[in-house]
Amino acid sequence: MIAVLQRVKRAAVAVDGKTVGECGKGLCILLGVAKGDTEEDARALAQKIVDLRIFNDENDRMNLSLKDVDGEMLVVSNFTLLAAYKKGKRPDYFGAAAPDEANRLYEYFCSLVDGQIKHVGRGIFGADMEINMVCDGPVTIVMDSNVLLGKKESDREGK
Repeated sequence: MIAVLQRVKRAAVAVDGKTVGECGKGLCILLGVAKGDTEEDARALAQKIVDLRIFNDENDRMNLSLKDVDGEMLVVSNFTLLAAYKKGKRPDYFGAAAPDEANRLYEYFCSLVDGQIKHVGRGIFGADMEINMVCDGPVTIVMDSNVLLGKKESDREGK
């Protein structure tokens, strides 16, 4: 499972011109589910993300977590994070989980973080979405559950 975390002042996602999810100060997360990912991957990412100290304290040092700042989150599913791009000029997405399984794990991830922070906005799985955000910093971090769980990093090479 891959997550791209963007620290934001606010973010919103729209489908067909209508806002379907949003958040205030916190994180906008693009979440990609790979073949073979499990609930363990979702739990590892969820816990690391809500506890990650990437928000500024009173001394302007990144020392506070999303929970510490009473932050919010917007989570948007994004299978293109699993793109294999080593060969050719058109990426393939064969490393992405099947839609039913990806949606199940996306919803599971959202439920895990929803219980720990005050608000979790969501996109609509599989929809063509437009994301608007005001980045803060910018602070952008890419996380891979394989790294957190000590799995081989080569699993994401997209062979």
